[in-house]
Amino acid sequence: MFRVTWENDKGELQVNRGFRVQFNSVLGPYKGGLRFHPTVNLSILKFLGFEQIFKNALTGVSMGGGKGGADFDPKGKSDNEIRKFCVAFMTELCRHIGADTDVPAGDIGVSGREIGWLFGQYRRIRNVWEGVLTGKGLTWGGSLIRPEATGYGLVYYVQHMIQYASNGAESFSGKRVAISGSGNVAQYAALKVMELGGSVVSLSDSKGSLILNDKAGSLTPEDIELVMAIKVDRKQLVEIASTDGFKDRFTYIDGARPWVHVGEVAVALPCATQNEVSGEEAQALIGAGAKFIAEGSNMGCTLEAINAFEGNRESNPRASSIWYGPGKAANCGGVAVSGLEMAQNSQRLSWTSEEVDEKLKGIMKQCFETGVKTAEEFVKTAEGSLPSLVAGSNIAGFRKVADAMKDQGDVY
Repeated sequence: MFRVTWENDKGELQVNRGFRVQFNSVLGPYKGGLRFHPTVNLSILKFLGFEQIFKNALTGVSMGGGKGGADFDPKGKSDNEIRKFCVAFMTELCRHIGADTDVPAGDIGVSGREIGWLFGQYRRIRNVWEGVLTGKGLTWGGSLIRPEATGYGLVYYVQHMIQYASNGAESFSGKRVAISGSGNVAQYAALKVMELGGSVVSLSDSKGSLILNDKAGSLTPEDIELVMAIKVDRKQLVEIASTDGFKDRFTYIDGARPWVHVGEVAVALPCATQNEVSGEEAQALIGAGAKFIAEGSNMGCTLEAINAFEGNRESNPRASSIWYGPGKAANCGGVAVSGLEMAQNSQRLSWTSEEVDEKLKGIMKQCFETGVKTAEEFVKTAEGSLPSLVAGSNIAGFRKVADAMKDQGDVY
């Protein structure tokens, strides 16, 4: 924990609190995002960092677990003020990180632009160019597919869920998909769902939700491009909800999440923030016929929601139950490609987008299969029911970390 002092455009001194939780490095350098948001505190970063350990373990890439950020709110700040904050933040953080020690990435409030400012300050202070951050620009050490990786990986993971549950008979094609959030993860998950033949019927942000009116329609790639544009300017969905291209096709619901408003859907993908699906909303999704839910956000479902999903899975045969994919498995594609970016930096090479995408597909397949096999090994499942991806992923990640700690003498 450290103090970050910076100067706003009025010349006034501002003070924020910065954090970096370095949780476990038994499998590799500490790895986890930096979050700039006014709600950031040590408690949130500890639970996200703890979760990150096992998520990173499931990727199969050599990475430990950590998390960091600051209680700085980028909204309402000028570009110059955000740059000044990034410089001040890295001035304090740089003594704690390094390419073989701790490699942060972006998270909420930290996009590629902020990564650039952070990386530049690290390079100036330490006088070394190394892969100390991931999510970098393509011309200075970044990886192709990194911006898309979490959303793409989420959809690849759910595709495996669908194929397993249907014995290979089904895919995303023709399925209605509810998505929350409108940031990086939601945007690219939506685009990949459309590419695979699914229909995206919702997006949301902290102010409200956009719900598609046409029960047989879908958002379009052009809609997503417009959402991308307003989010770069840190604007809200409400600002496009009343425009000509949206007001007749969508209903904007102020202050609401989409889950109880989307109607019948087959897939739900929470991609906004933690605890965004409550127990009541979980029951609404089950009642709406949802068969698959997977977290694009970190710990997007409350414990009550998870219990509802798992209870439904346990008490129904696979064809009529809902199947829940936890975030540590379903959204590990982002950090997996961060690991691939680290590998490229170490080799001083850049792989093609096709190479990275194929590696991402392989990682998500392996992550899914590991969760299924581990659940079948350790968790008793009723005949005809689907295995618990929650238990399987938790046990697989924990076992890998625990075995490495034992081998290295941390426990004995």
